[in-house]
Amino acid sequence: MMRRDFLSVSAAAMVPVMKDAPVIQAIDFYRVTYRTRAYFRFFENNERPTLVVRVRAGARGEYEGWGQAVPSPVWSYESIDTVEATLQRIRPHLIGRNPTDIAGAHAIMNRLIAPSFSTGAPIAKAGVDLALHDLTGKLLGKSVPALWGLKPLEKITLSYTINPQKLDEVGPMIAKGREEGYKHFNIKVAPDPNFDVEMAREVRKHAPDCFLWADANGGYDPETALAVAPKLRGAGVNVLEQPVPANRLRGFQALKQQGALPIILDEGVVNSVELEEFIALGMCDGLAMKPARTAGLYDAKRQIEIVHKHGLMFLGSGLTDPDISLAASLQLYGAFQLKYPAALNGLQFLAGSILKQPFRLEDGALRVPAGPGLGVEVDFNKLMEMRRG
Repeated sequence: MMRRDFLSVSAAAMVPVMKDAPVIQAIDFYRVTYRTRAYFRFFENNERPTLVVRVRAGARGEYEGWGQAVPSPVWSYESIDTVEATLQRIRPHLIGRNPTDIAGAHAIMNRLIAPSFSTGAPIAKAGVDLALHDLTGKLLGKSVPALWGLKPLEKITLSYTINPQKLDEVGPMIAKGREEGYKHFNIKVAPDPNFDVEMAREVRKHAPDCFLWADANGGYDPETALAVAPKLRGAGVNVLEQPVPANRLRGFQALKQQGALPIILDEGVVNSVELEEFIALGMCDGLAMKPARTAGLYDAKRQIEIVHKHGLMFLGSGLTDPDISLAASLQLYGAFQLKYPAALNGLQFLAGSILKQPFRLEDGALRVPAGPGLGVEVDFNKLMEMRRG
């Protein structure tokens, strides 16, 4: 049996570093493309491309951890091609290292891929981060929350995404969501404020008791956002996420000062450093967390702790994450006792799975995986069937 001697504990991530851990022997990655079930504005050609990462350790590569990077070039500057190129650059520098030294791995990745305003290529780095957390948990026989000394929720309640092209599509979308067990809804808004207000009213009419979350993905200019926020509140919206582009800092300040709706940051926050700055500048009432866009769980945990410290809202979101990336989000949100319905819409929009036991919706919720690491098992045959490129 492997000894579990600890060299140190990372103050930031609180993950034990095993003194005698088997070192990384290989890092493999595979393009896996999921077909989409329905229209979603961030995907082209009815496809959702991802890059699955496998980190193998031990003399024969007998220990393995799985991660997944989920780029969307319509949402971010990272594409499946840039993610693969980034990981090609990173891979040789992690071979031979202790896989449980996650802080050290991030230091190497950040040295190799420099930042612009914030962490460079965070979606690519998230694939490695998740694989290292998965492998560390398996080596120690603990789930990710247990590595942090936390006991997670058993289930995460989900929110159903409404992104119609016409108003008469809203009612049928709500009905479909209810048929599948969803009780809460989130809407994609911007750039048309008049359409958005009517859409919100329509959702509230069909779901009077739901938590209604509007996400603009930075699609309004500050003047429009200030004008529409009170109207969205009057239409029944509970929170407004990323109303203006990430670099319109004074726009966020004005919206928070206006106070029509809680203002939630998303795209503009990649690292905990800028999160602290944005909070100090009075730009937000909370954060929509996405470990897929924060270079993984290492800094995502720190960001939630910062939000809690300041008494702000913590919402759980995603990048239409499938399988491994979805498992990581569930573990993170479960570990920190998420209070609001999570906008994790991978099951809603994507077909197929590379897991031995795919996720199943249970009365509008998903179970938090309880096994070691990320708590899911990859079916390599399924992965190869879905592999592209």
